[in-house]
Amino acid sequence: MSFRMSNASSGMGVSDQSKSTFLELKRKKVHRYVIFKIDEKKKEVVVEKTGGPAENYDDFTASLPENDCRYAVYDFDFVTSENCQKSKIFFIAWSPSVSRIRAKMLYATSKERFRRELDGIHYEIQATDPTEMDLEVIRDRAH
Repeated sequence: MSFRMSNASSGMGVSDQSKSTFLELKRKKVHRYVIFKIDEKKKEVVVEKTGGPAENYDDFTASLPENDCRYAVYDFDFVTSENCQKSKIFFIAWSPSVSRIRAKMLYATSKERFRRELDGIHYEIQATDPTEMDLEVIRDRAH
């Protein structure tokens, strides 16, 4: 447990592309969502996929692998009870219960460091199956 564990807990670096893609979502609204994965060879978190502004939450959830972990950011637009258009950025740590233990550990130990690099996230959701991050959950958190 000793050496390998301490090595894994140091966390992954974050690619410049990951940071700039997040900023494009936050500032320019170029993306509806961004899915990130850990590239073990590069020892960093990289962009796996982005969804355009016209894509919706179903497109986003369909882009997450059923049996592997990912980090994702989703820009949720909604209208308040006062009829104001708002948007909240969700950070989702996707760790399906069927994924490999090693992957779960890797994503769990790297999450805080990665999340700190993304300035401007409003809410964080940890999900091990799709029901924990369905649209109702997002909607309730955003209001």
